[in-house]
Amino acid sequence: MEEKKAAALSAEETSAAPSLNNNTAIISSDEETQGWSTQATKRLLWRLDWHIIPFMSLIYLLCFLDRTNIGNARLDNLEQDLGLKGVQYNDCLAVLFPFYIAAEIPSNMMMKRVRPSVWLTFIMVCWSAAMIGQGFVRNYTQLMVTRALLGVFEGGLFPGVNYYITQWYCRHECGFRMALFFSAATLAGAFGGILARGIAEMSGVGGMAAWQWIFVLEGLLSILVSFTAYWFIFDYPGTARFLTEPERSEVQRRLKEDHGHLSNDFDLKYVFQAIKDWKIYIHMLICMAGFCPIYSFSLFLPTIIKNMGYTANNAQLMSVPPYVCACFFTIAASWFADRARQRAVFMLGFQLVGIAGFSMLVATANPSVQYAGTVLAAIGIYPQIPLGLAWNSGNIGGSLKRGTGIAMQVMGGNCGGIIASYVYLSRDGPRFITGHSILIGFVGMAFFLTSFMTIWCRRENARRDALTGSSGPQELTEEQKALERELADDVPWFRFTV
Repeated sequence: MEEKKAAALSAEETSAAPSLNNNTAIISSDEETQGWSTQATKRLLWRLDWHIIPFMSLIYLLCFLDRTNIGNARLDNLEQDLGLKGVQYNDCLAVLFPFYIAAEIPSNMMMKRVRPSVWLTFIMVCWSAAMIGQGFVRNYTQLMVTRALLGVFEGGLFPGVNYYITQWYCRHECGFRMALFFSAATLAGAFGGILARGIAEMSGVGGMAAWQWIFVLEGLLSILVSFTAYWFIFDYPGTARFLTEPERSEVQRRLKEDHGHLSNDFDLKYVFQAIKDWKIYIHMLICMAGFCPIYSFSLFLPTIIKNMGYTANNAQLMSVPPYVCACFFTIAASWFADRARQRAVFMLGFQLVGIAGFSMLVATANPSVQYAGTVLAAIGIYPQIPLGLAWNSGNIGGSLKRGTGIAMQVMGGNCGGIIASYVYLSRDGPRFITGHSILIGFVGMAFFLTSFMTIWCRRENARRDALTGSSGPQELTEEQKALERELADDVPWFRFTV
């Protein structure tokens, strides 16, 4: 165990930090690619994808399922059995998020301090136990406590895995992988509806209600997967057992070439660099405006569809198609964005689609048009998150600063989860016009802020071009390398992605 830890720490020292100049490739002669053709590199990336992305997607699917299955449980008499009144159900949704948010930065620091295989396994076992416990609650207070515990332990997964992905791939390759990982959230919505429909038939088995079985069975599934997580999570490229020695060297060479001389040290000053960076706060707001409709959608979609006139069981099944469509567009959008090396233009397009979807829900009481609106809304809101995460992480310099910046961005997003818990109130049913209108406002805010950051990045790049000149590829002096380690994306030769 100690040998594995030492090797992992050694690998981490040479592992990835975020991106360097978009336009200036700084490659020293001893870093030239030797024997790695385009096809060989593609095979190497495929090898990474196969060993990293599927398991990360699986654990995020289970995480998102455990967080949002309360929306399915609600249709199986959760509120009535626990005696929830007024906005108490909404309180139980909201209480998860302050704890989730508080856990994110410390968790990403632990990802830097402790090996990913250890930390991610630990938090998964803990949230699975909380999920199982949620199936045995008897009142409002107990449900609040288990939801808070769920937030504490789930909070580290999403920012942690996004940070982990950047430790293996160059920045123009991260967006598609983040989308594959995040698409598990859409699959969780689809899978959750189908699973809840089947579990509904277990009502009364063992003296337990259907909503209890939803929590217990899905928690047991999570904990079974968590027991294998330590062996399926590979810490860093330098210690990956599935790579040969030449492959390990090539992965590290590519990362070093892509990341330049940015600091990879564990030093709290880089945390404070992120905290003082105004650009990250803009991305936090964009992420909040993206996650608010996503959480509203995932927590209340079964209820919204039921109020269109469907039975509870049919509403569970009818919640599946919007998620399937969202999954397809989430993956496709990031695939094209990685190849175009553009993020903002895709985000702006999907934000308009989301606004159109929620507007259809507001405009008419026709069930067919409303259902089409839920599909468009799902297509519009889900792709924004991986696109936004790839955009922000690609513009942060320094490994620890980037890990902190990603956690801050997701913290902002989960503030949207608190708001989402109160967007759809029972008194506004069956049309929920107020809730849909609120979400139109949030997506509109995201559109405005995305436009602002696009314009700023382009103008700042032009300013730096004028300041440094366009002299093409160049070798940095030792003094410049030292400056880059300290200032990261504030150095004049850094260029922002858009």
